[in-house]
Amino acid sequence: MNGIIKNEIYTVKIEELGTRGEGIGKIDGFTAFVDGAVPGDEVKAKIDMVKKDYAMGKIVKLVTPSKNRIEPVCSITRVCGGCQTQNMEYSAQLELKTRIVKDDIERIGKLENVMIHDTVGMDNPYNYRNKAQFPVGCIDGKTLIGFYKKKTHTIVDADLCNIQHPINEKIIKVMRQFINENSISVYDEKSGKGLIRHILTKVAFATDQIMVVIITNGKEILYKNKMVNMLKENIPGITSIVQNMNTKKGNRILGVENKTLYGQDFIVDTIGDLQFKISPLSFFQVNPVQTKVLYEKALEYAGLTGDEIVYDIYCGIGTISLFLAQKAKKVYGIEIVDAAIEDAKENAKINDIDNAEFFSGAAEEVVPKLYEKGIKADVVVVDPPRKGCDEVVLDTIVKMNPKRVVYVSCNPATLARDLKYLDERGYKAEEVQPVDMFPHTMHVECVVLMTKCGFKGEK
Repeated sequence: MNGIIKNEIYTVKIEELGTRGEGIGKIDGFTAFVDGAVPGDEVKAKIDMVKKDYAMGKIVKLVTPSKNRIEPVCSITRVCGGCQTQNMEYSAQLELKTRIVKDDIERIGKLENVMIHDTVGMDNPYNYRNKAQFPVGCIDGKTLIGFYKKKTHTIVDADLCNIQHPINEKIIKVMRQFINENSISVYDEKSGKGLIRHILTKVAFATDQIMVVIITNGKEILYKNKMVNMLKENIPGITSIVQNMNTKKGNRILGVENKTLYGQDFIVDTIGDLQFKISPLSFFQVNPVQTKVLYEKALEYAGLTGDEIVYDIYCGIGTISLFLAQKAKKVYGIEIVDAAIEDAKENAKINDIDNAEFFSGAAEEVVPKLYEKGIKADVVVVDPPRKGCDEVVLDTIVKMNPKRVVYVSCNPATLARDLKYLDERGYKAEEVQPVDMFPHTMHVECVVLMTKCGFKGEK
């Protein structure tokens, strides 16, 4: 027995943060996770759960605050699930993310002598998100528009968010007024009844174009024209108002059917010199400032001279593909989402890029087929989802024998696993550049250069 008793209060010295932002410390050598704690804190914590290998608790008293503890700018950060580290100095957040990457590379990847650079941060780590999703609900007759409480689907009412674009405050104010004044029903996740489920906003930082998407549990919005006029009159620069229909029960946000209520069905933003059309369903990196940093590093690591055949696997709407195409002979982009591939083709046209070709389908199916047709790559870029690359994709990359592999990752743990797999098959991880795409959260993006052992080329 560990001797830790539920509902008792213990003194805990916090040493590190867990993957969800919980402080980690020891109680007589036994691991304790303390919500809201910062490394360096000494706290009194009430234990509310005891498991075989760990306990979980909450702060009841801050005995000695960490030198890196600050007061969060957001009043609901302690209950909202969006930010985990707003109570830490930003420089300490960057150091933490670098440590997470190093630890995963060494512990999971079993890799040594890899150059891991300091995490690239932002000059202003607030108001950086160009996309926001606000669940809509009701409690005791009061309309709630905000964010989900930590580890729940209970809505925390909010008028603003300090990491979102400031225009969202006005959009939410207008939508709250419209719903209340016109007695518009809102969605109840348990019963599956009610009309308005979510409000989705997209803001193009470079062009100032704004899209508002109203996600509904049905096809008709009562007083629709009034809603459109209220948004047009109060939101300067609004370019697109779209209704998205999702009548399926559950918590999935977007449906597949859209109806444009005002303006066009897309907005346009830029990264570097390239323009991209962004539709309601398309994926676009949410932090345009850091996206440029990330993609420029990926392009640098690709080391293109103009003669290379490049694969961009998990290409999305072609953002990295088109960056690469400016320097490559030919780029092949592969993505499972049909709508994203259509966007990628359109984005290539917009930017007058004719040396990028896109294929729709699962990477583990499309990549081997292209290889069997004799299309080999000099450079491979992968940007997989959090689960990492499919093993079939990694095996095909090894068979292609490219000079370089550039791995863009949103999950250091699966990144380390895949780097280990490639390392065992002749590819060495040379450099890792973490980039802080999501300040005040535990998420960190990385771009990695791997070279074929024995290949000595330009980096």
